[in-house]
Amino acid sequence: MTQYTVTGMSCASCQAHVEKAVSKVPGVKAVSVSLLTNSMGVEGTADSAAVIAAVEKAGYGASLREESAKSSERSASARLRAEEEALKDHTTPKLVRRLEYSVFFLAVLMYITMGHNMWGWPLPAFLSHNHLGLALTQMLLAAAVMIINKDFFTSGFKSLFHGAPNMDALVALGSSVSFGWSIYIFYRMTVLVTHGTANMDLMSLYHNQLYFESAAMIPALITVGKTLESLSKGRTTDALKNLMKMAPKTASVERNGQMVTVGIDEVKSGDIFVVKPGEAIPVDGVIVEGSTAVDESALTGESIPVDKTSGDAVSAATINQSGFIRARATRVGEDTTFSQIVQMVSDAAATKAPIAKIADKVSGIFVPAVIVIAAVVLAGWLLTGHPLAVSLEHAITVLVISCPCALGLATPVAIMVGNGMGAKNGILFKTSEALENTGRIQIVALDKTGTITAGKPEVTDVLPAAGRTEDDLLSLAYALEMQSEHPLARAVVAEAEKRHLQPKKVHDFKALSGNGLTASIGNTIVHGGSGSYIGSIAAIPGDLQKKADALAEQGRTPLFFEQDGRLAGIIAVADVIKPDSAQAIRELQKMGIETVMLTGDNERTARAIGRQAGVNRIIAGVLPDGKEAVIRELQKRGKVAMVGDGINDAPALTRADIGIAIGAGTDVAIDSADVVLMNSKLTDVSGAVRLSRATIRNIHENLFWAFAYNALLIPMAAGLYPGIHLNPMWGAAAMALSSFTVCMNALRLNLAKVHDAAHDRPMNKKALETKTMADASDASMAEASPDDRQTAGRTETETVLVGGMMCENCERHVMNALKSVDGIVSVKADHKTGKAIVTYTSKPDETAMKQAIEDADYEYEGVQA
Repeated sequence: MTQYTVTGMSCASCQAHVEKAVSKVPGVKAVSVSLLTNSMGVEGTADSAAVIAAVEKAGYGASLREESAKSSERSASARLRAEEEALKDHTTPKLVRRLEYSVFFLAVLMYITMGHNMWGWPLPAFLSHNHLGLALTQMLLAAAVMIINKDFFTSGFKSLFHGAPNMDALVALGSSVSFGWSIYIFYRMTVLVTHGTANMDLMSLYHNQLYFESAAMIPALITVGKTLESLSKGRTTDALKNLMKMAPKTASVERNGQMVTVGIDEVKSGDIFVVKPGEAIPVDGVIVEGSTAVDESALTGESIPVDKTSGDAVSAATINQSGFIRARATRVGEDTTFSQIVQMVSDAAATKAPIAKIADKVSGIFVPAVIVIAAVVLAGWLLTGHPLAVSLEHAITVLVISCPCALGLATPVAIMVGNGMGAKNGILFKTSEALENTGRIQIVALDKTGTITAGKPEVTDVLPAAGRTEDDLLSLAYALEMQSEHPLARAVVAEAEKRHLQPKKVHDFKALSGNGLTASIGNTIVHGGSGSYIGSIAAIPGDLQKKADALAEQGRTPLFFEQDGRLAGIIAVADVIKPDSAQAIRELQKMGIETVMLTGDNERTARAIGRQAGVNRIIAGVLPDGKEAVIRELQKRGKVAMVGDGINDAPALTRADIGIAIGAGTDVAIDSADVVLMNSKLTDVSGAVRLSRATIRNIHENLFWAFAYNALLIPMAAGLYPGIHLNPMWGAAAMALSSFTVCMNALRLNLAKVHDAAHDRPMNKKALETKTMADASDASMAEASPDDRQTAGRTETETVLVGGMMCENCERHVMNALKSVDGIVSVKADHKTGKAIVTYTSKPDETAMKQAIEDADYEYEGVQA
């Protein structure tokens, strides 16, 4: 997406006109214009010169966000400088100066029109009862205010000439008509004086038909509103501005044996850099020397420092709080996590939420409609016999009280604040559409490993055989498992090292595929592996076997160890559930969202983890492409979010209505995800939903008040409410406050408590019914078979007869073989019955199943009728 800066926009109508003009340029696929940041994003192959020409032809100005945008390679600091410049508030200081000058001349004018004429405040003697002199003075003061605010008139009449009137056109017309009518009355007063007409007629014209104060008050009050609006709009981008301020500017790098300070763009991948306590880490890297505590709140929103030591990764813009460290740069420039976050938040602000299209459509026709309404009001009052002055007053009030800006700002200011709040809490929405739609999901599908669980197996139980201690068993297992690279082996090694045990020396180590490990320790032979494998070598006492079966039911993997023909004991290893997973799932369910766990793990383990987490449904034995198929089925029942690691779950993340990548703090540029969670906490999923709903609620409030304001006050300005009369000055004041109110309401989002579940509730009745139906369905399946539970309403099953299965190991081989067949998502085999229950999303080819079973050295005996 190419970014442009657009100048000359004053309201939502301008935004709509620019979008319309650019969308007609050949090669433009999509265009999004932001009134909030005065920016434009264009997708497609269109030449930038053609895009700029289209904007200028529409009556506005445009330029590339940065000249170096033409280069394919930009430094991170150059990009950040461009972003900072784009967000810098150049408008407010100009508006404040205009307001100061306007107030000075307006105060003198109001002193005359109200202070002297109504309350008798003193004036110089030569103006006393000098109605022509007073009128001339008012005209000069009003003209001064109008000249100071000439931008309204330049922009307004320019938009009229281009056939695309904007809000400034309403201000310019209202003020100009008031000024022009007043000049006409002034000349009538001179005629009366020339002909010696009675002074009472002169006074009547002066007091009742001069509107110089309105001509000056309209642009002055609109400038007040514009100033307040600009100040509040500036605050909506504070989160992004503050994020950019954290970007390091220099780094201390080792070059040729010496320490030198270089610009951040001069750091190269592989450089060794040092960071002292209190300094910001300049680029992403890995610590090679030293230990410290790092404040990572800039990236994750977590205020508690994280301990780091040699081998740990560190990220740019985080703060080294305590120790001196040396680190090797791994990612520099725009590749750092920090740069990607800034880019993501900035890009999200440049996109447009679907809900904004409603306001855009209205804004595109709003100003022309108001001009027509004002003309009808003028004609209506004239046709009912009212004087031209009265008719003009009502028409002018209609022009100046109408406010398309409130409509245009209702969505983008809320989206900007919502994105900022997300970034502060480590929740990154890639687009405004993602921010809007996250709160509307009805089903959340969660990957198990690394999402609900920690993704790192740990030792949970150590059960030594009679005559052995826990440390004795662990020492034996340590010596054997430290030779293996298997994740379960690493868990045993980690537990032994945590207990400061010393490994025994082994020789003749062998890894037996599908069975386990064997090696010699001293003069003895040791084995480790599954129960079926060890059971063929040594007798397993009944009490230990029962404990092993109980552990397996809990989703833990029992590892059996044997030495010289005798069982040494059992060590259970499991991928433990994260501390906050159950809480996060409860929060989602309280919001009326159904939770589904998808995993490639076996049914027994999946059911155990699912019970601990409290999910509504469990679907086990699913490969990545199978997860994508399940997401398709779930989408038939509502909007689905998929939560995964962003790599293995990419097909499902892409297929889902909202893809959420969790635990992606080291790689935020995950193309398949719509939302990236910088922490590994599942509660950030419910936090993202909560923030999205708060943002949508705020947008609805803004749109309601914007529509209600215009719907109520335009008829009032037209004089349709009996007994209520608004003059143009009050109309201008009301218009000035409308946009400011919308912006201030959006800033209330800064008070949103992203992780406070106290006020959670289902978004709508339908969502609540969806969850209730899911709960009922799960209750009815409580006693059903695992396959029936996991596939109800989504998949079908059939039973395949297999010959030659003799043990649990055979079952595993058959299951793995059948899972490779297209369409099959899970298999449960039973060697005792000689059957394999196949679960599929599309009916598998029987020939393919036969071939898979025979390739695994078993006999295919057909499909059970």
